[in-house]
Amino acid sequence: MTACPDSASRRRANGCFRSPAAVCAVALSVGTWWGLADNVTAAAEPTPSAWKAAAASASITPAEPMWMAGYASRNKPSEGVAQDLFAKCVVLEDARQQRLVIVTWDLIGVPRSLRLSLETQVCERFQLAPEWLLLNASHTHCGPELRVGQFSEPDAERAVQVQKYLSRLEETVLGLIGDCLARLQPVTLGYSHARCGFAMNRRLPTETEPRLSPYPDGPVDHAVPVLRIDRLDGKLLAVLFGYACHNTTLSFYQFCGDYAGYAQEYLEAAHPDCVAAFLTGCGGDQNPYPRGTLEQCQQHGRALANAVEAALLPQPRLLTGTLAAALDTVTLEFAPPPAKEALEARSQSSNESVARHARRLLQQLEAHGKISTEYPYWVHVIRLGHEVTLVALAGEVVVDYSLRLKRELADTTLWMAGYSNDVFGYVPSQRVLREGGYEGGGAMVYTALPGPFADDVEERIIAKVHELYRRTRPQAAKP
Repeated sequence: MTACPDSASRRRANGCFRSPAAVCAVALSVGTWWGLADNVTAAAEPTPSAWKAAAASASITPAEPMWMAGYASRNKPSEGVAQDLFAKCVVLEDARQQRLVIVTWDLIGVPRSLRLSLETQVCERFQLAPEWLLLNASHTHCGPELRVGQFSEPDAERAVQVQKYLSRLEETVLGLIGDCLARLQPVTLGYSHARCGFAMNRRLPTETEPRLSPYPDGPVDHAVPVLRIDRLDGKLLAVLFGYACHNTTLSFYQFCGDYAGYAQEYLEAAHPDCVAAFLTGCGGDQNPYPRGTLEQCQQHGRALANAVEAALLPQPRLLTGTLAAALDTVTLEFAPPPAKEALEARSQSSNESVARHARRLLQQLEAHGKISTEYPYWVHVIRLGHEVTLVALAGEVVVDYSLRLKRELADTTLWMAGYSNDVFGYVPSQRVLREGGYEGGGAMVYTALPGPFADDVEERIIAKVHELYRRTRPQAAKP
């Protein structure tokens, strides 16, 4: 039986002063907290049909108008629905009956508090430890706000509405997970990939710092990783796919899943009884171009769906072996925060976002005697059999992380995801941090974090990925 951590201890363990070693220990009958069974090499090698899976989806479109997430320029609540928003759940089970839950949703992000609550509920209801739950947000900017006061002063009425929505979302997700766990069936798992070209780097160099504009010479990751899940009769049960690009073609006042929502819609229309689920990649500095109209959004959705269809055409690489997972935090440090006098001056700025950010930091200083200098950052590594490794990083991760880790972990097929488990703000690479601009620290004004990150942010994250990659390696493959 899995020993579930209580929510209070998880919150303390994930506080800003948590050390990387202060990890919640979860005793699993099949192995260690890291999710890798001690006797994995003794188990008989499973055939591809040893896998089981299930998938489900549910609408999470708000039933009433809500203020929307993503753009500071919005000045009123939503006005209708262009496309329903969905939560999707895919559950995989290996030959050892170890289960992995992947949840995706058409929302701006994953609030850390919601992640902590869900993992506690999943452990208590379904006996699954935290590392076996992955949450990923599509980052649509046409969904409801999840953090009140990000772009404006806190509003009590809006806060109540958001909390009610999050409570409904949590119960919906738990229902999807329970439904999937009750309907597991034998399947084959196959991996393939394709490419899609509408994502473009958005950090156009200038004489001072990059500005948000198309930069065709900037780094990109156009890979479209695809996991196909087939019933034993050959029919497609589910398809999980990813892409590294902001989900921001649109900025209107209607709820919509943006290009990722349309890609999923088109795939499910083409494959009846199939659940299509989207994992956002490391697209923190990538935008869909051109952008601005519903037609362009649907065009990008069709292009991405076509890429997935192309990946489904050839014989996939069948996955063998078993699942392994590791979830841990690494402490990221911020650059030294401004002095109190500087913050007081900023709090009078004519730029309301800058002034609001300064007031938040002054409130921290008054309440705690200091401003937070650290952030506990989640890194999640999941082995999908012997063949594929999924690295899921928290926050709005820039593309440099994906490109670097694919070079450094070349002995596996690496699937990179950002926007996972805790979406709190941008995660710059050393290059982006050095160049400055929006992703390099400018966007911190929309958070309660001091920002920017310290110079070693990239190296700390990369080192933690390598650590968890080694820990989840099948024992027979370890040196």
